[in-house]
Amino acid sequence: MTSLRKLGSSDLEVFPLALGGNVFGWTADEAASFAVLDAYTAAGGNFVDTADVYSAWAEGNRGGESETLIGKWLAARGNRSDVVIATKVSQHPEYRGLSAATIKAAADASLRRLGTDYIDLYYTHYDQPEVPVEEIIGALDELVRAGKVRHIAASNISAERLKASLDHSDREGLARYVALQPHYNLVSRATYEGELRDLAERARLAAVPYYALASGFLTGKYRPGTTVRSARAGGAAKYLETERGRRVLPVLDEIAAAHAVPAATVALAWLAAQPTVTAPIASARTVEQLPALLAVAELRLTQEELDRLTRASA
Repeated sequence: MTSLRKLGSSDLEVFPLALGGNVFGWTADEAASFAVLDAYTAAGGNFVDTADVYSAWAEGNRGGESETLIGKWLAARGNRSDVVIATKVSQHPEYRGLSAATIKAAADASLRRLGTDYIDLYYTHYDQPEVPVEEIIGALDELVRAGKVRHIAASNISAERLKASLDHSDREGLARYVALQPHYNLVSRATYEGELRDLAERARLAAVPYYALASGFLTGKYRPGTTVRSARAGGAAKYLETERGRRVLPVLDEIAAAHAVPAATVALAWLAAQPTVTAPIASARTVEQLPALLAVAELRLTQEELDRLTRASA
């Protein structure tokens, strides 16, 4: 049985791979979404990541589709207390921004869609630097005190704003961020490594990186001269045009072959081994895509293998 990891300074214990909910109601319909959620939890997974905006970008969608499907699944399986649900605020077309009123209204809308009376982990999706951290933290603290949210977290935030938020929480005795969701993977390291990661370490924040597989590039299926049919193919293909992307693939291939696992598992294992990282996020449209992701819970890379990947992606 895979051991769960403590999420920062919170009382939440999570599986070392968070299941991304961005595909639910977009490239995965209700039946496919339920099948993926069933297979993930059957393998011991308990950490599902979504956002109120998923998937407003898809034709005919308005936002909230992912939360609605997850809510239906929770109701059908009767397993709400077994699953750690993370969702986010600031990007839903009807609830844009991080004013106190927006945060509170968006949280109530998320709770309705999820069919639950509490959210385990509530992220500010994109920071809004024009809104004072005092207003944001104040609103989030009210949600925690009301029992609607268990813990709060931040995504897409600068080190400066994150520090100001933590300092305000500490000074006023308010709810404090326990996790951070940065854009971070083997071929995109600069935005997180450095000031932001140093702060996360000092503040005992758990990092839960998104784009953990670089839009699918780190699955290894994108190669020079190949065409992949996927909604995210454009995002992944751009890494092939970089020297770093081309350097990383052969090292990934060698280490994957040595462990007899897919390249995706190795890329996730590298990420999971980095300081502050508790659980990378990866999504699956189909049950067939899950084993490569779930295997990160069992794969331990040697220090030499980790170093080789770190050098190749420098």
